[in-house]
Amino acid sequence: MKMITKAVLLMSVLALAACSNKSDFVGDDVVDLNAGAGSGFDDGANDPTSVAFFQQSVGDRVFFEVDTSALTGQGRLILDGQTRWLTTNSDYTAIIEGHADEQGTREYNVALGERRANTVRDYLVSKGVPSSRLRVVSFGKERPIEICSQEGCYAKNRRAVTVLAAGLSG
Repeated sequence: MKMITKAVLLMSVLALAACSNKSDFVGDDVVDLNAGAGSGFDDGANDPTSVAFFQQSVGDRVFFEVDTSALTGQGRLILDGQTRWLTTNSDYTAIIEGHADEQGTREYNVALGERRANTVRDYLVSKGVPSSRLRVVSFGKERPIEICSQEGCYAKNRRAVTVLAAGLSG
């Protein structure tokens, strides 16, 4: 009987927590990346200063060929767009995540992911984005988009992703 009472009590607490006002948890130092996005996702994607616009219209990732950190022509075009966006929207900082496909050892792929992230960072800096607004991290093969042993999957996992953060530039 005690177990049922505890379960009912826990469910009651969870139900009340779900009814809480979001503003109770948001302080003055929190930036809402969805502010001004309107009622739908498309509205945010149409705002040229939004994260959604950056991801969908500018492009938040570049892809690499097998076993290399050299940028492709398409990658440079995307990074040129990122440069323009980051220059215009100076309140944002970015973390550049380097990734690799599942082929090779963990250690090799972490190093390759780091080279890819640094290549993107160096390109953005060479085009005028302050290095103080950019950080790099490598996940190697630990965060695949697709898992399968086919080239189509491998190609999607060989990437560098620019992840934005607002209000953190200094």
